[in-house]
Amino acid sequence: MVSKRKMLGALVTVSIFSSIALAADGGGSSDPTILSIFPPAIAIITAFLFRQVIPALFLGLWSGAWIVSGLTLEGLGSSLFRTIDTYAVTALADADHVAIIIFSLTIGGMVGVISNNGGMLGVVEKVARWATNRRKAQLGSAFMGLAIFFDDYTNTLVVGNTMRPLTDRLKVSREKLAYIVDSTAAPVASISLISVWIGYEVGLIDQAIENISGLESAYLIFLNTLAYSFYPILAILFVLMISFTGRDFGPMLRAEQRAVDAPDTADDMLDSLSDADDVTPLERKGIPDSLSGSDTVSMELPSRAINAVLPILVVIVTVFAGLIITGEGETIREILGTADSYKSLLWASLLGSIVAVALTVVQRLLNLEEAFDAWLEGMTSVAPAIVILALSWSLAEITSELRTADYLIALLAEDLPMEVLPMLTFIIAGLTALGTGSSWGTMAVLMPLVVPLAWAIIGGGDAPHPENMAVVYSAISCVLAGAVWGDHCSPISDTTILSSMASGCNHVEHVRTQLPYALLVGAVAILLGTLPAGFGIPWYVGLGVGAVTLWGILMLFGRRSMKKNAV
Repeated sequence: MVSKRKMLGALVTVSIFSSIALAADGGGSSDPTILSIFPPAIAIITAFLFRQVIPALFLGLWSGAWIVSGLTLEGLGSSLFRTIDTYAVTALADADHVAIIIFSLTIGGMVGVISNNGGMLGVVEKVARWATNRRKAQLGSAFMGLAIFFDDYTNTLVVGNTMRPLTDRLKVSREKLAYIVDSTAAPVASISLISVWIGYEVGLIDQAIENISGLESAYLIFLNTLAYSFYPILAILFVLMISFTGRDFGPMLRAEQRAVDAPDTADDMLDSLSDADDVTPLERKGIPDSLSGSDTVSMELPSRAINAVLPILVVIVTVFAGLIITGEGETIREILGTADSYKSLLWASLLGSIVAVALTVVQRLLNLEEAFDAWLEGMTSVAPAIVILALSWSLAEITSELRTADYLIALLAEDLPMEVLPMLTFIIAGLTALGTGSSWGTMAVLMPLVVPLAWAIIGGGDAPHPENMAVVYSAISCVLAGAVWGDHCSPISDTTILSSMASGCNHVEHVRTQLPYALLVGAVAILLGTLPAGFGIPWYVGLGVGAVTLWGILMLFGRRSMKKNAV
């Protein structure tokens, strides 16, 4: 099976490069061409075929650099070096990207410390008193994701790393945890009234309406769009449905069955999906490194939950405080809307690490050298994700240069009826985010185009028809919803990468198991929410019908994987 997949992958790769060469004649135009979709398409296809995301991203990046060079034979060789000396350097020179890398590394270090000082095990033991079965473990993970509503990066890294030992113990698959983490991160932050997303979204809307008279303020427009955010809302509801019922289908059901069938370890911890068997210096002292493969802590260390909870709380509080400090305005919403989220994340991860190390050393759980070793081990565990992030950002540079989003818009947005504008906006945003791996980048590209387009289509002028404003609100909302959906489906999305990393799940397996759920919820959101809303059906009708439909599909096709301890 593997050899056949590799042969098929090689054939597809050769075919794609041949197609690029054949399409080279259109490469000289200043307008974006079909060539612009090849780099992300190559990355996505090869990632699924070979189940190796790093080579897939690099292949997509290389093909993009070759297209930019003019598709010459000489350019094929020189473009290989452009991937590293131009696009990778440009991506890593971006201050925001560097902030995300430092934040991820520092949070990884903090998690390494609290995993090795007994704190994480203490949290697991506390939660385990309530989460005594798989259902409660999944619901606990989902509700923790809902609680950390103000930032998707913080949400992903905290929930994934905190809940992983418990879900392992109760035989919830790493794929399921990654799905729960991913689906309660961006969907929650994107529609929260107080989050780092809101300032970005409102800023884009404000820029888009700059030359339009007759519309409300950008923030009021944003509030009006929330009711039409069918995909984020239904994605959250579907997570809760799956967690409550214990039912799954498709690749996720098989992953859950593998987790249930896996043999117990000596301390009843499941770590069947980890591939790291190396013994670290801490493990030789009887303190296994949970992030590199073993989620158990030496019995010589007390399992005090406070040693994990306090650093995590410091991170959460510092992020929120940092947003207030760096923001400006009279109301909390205005302050958060202008805040520097990256500075807040950096401050939070640094203070969290300091508190974690201080607690560990003061209580003599580890000496300073051992605590620092644990911190470095935690940072090491994040390294593969950092490589993937760097490659995905580099690929985003290529797609921006090739104007992939512009090509998709030109392809799909001709002769557009007003009623289907929101649906088409969702599809374009989803495809753009799928190809670029960036929901924020997708919103930045599409918002300035969609808002004036929607305003013109409804015949806005200075006196818009009130009944048609729903189309404008829905179209704006679909930029966000489609971007989040594309992020969930894309193997090159940073939030998807971070979700698999924090959950200790193979990245391609996370995307493969999550994809059917994202496709289902996306289809229901479009067909039962977005499309009817375009024809004047109230948003709450679409939302209610969509939720009932998802419940019915889950009951009809979903199956429980539990055996002895089924719930």
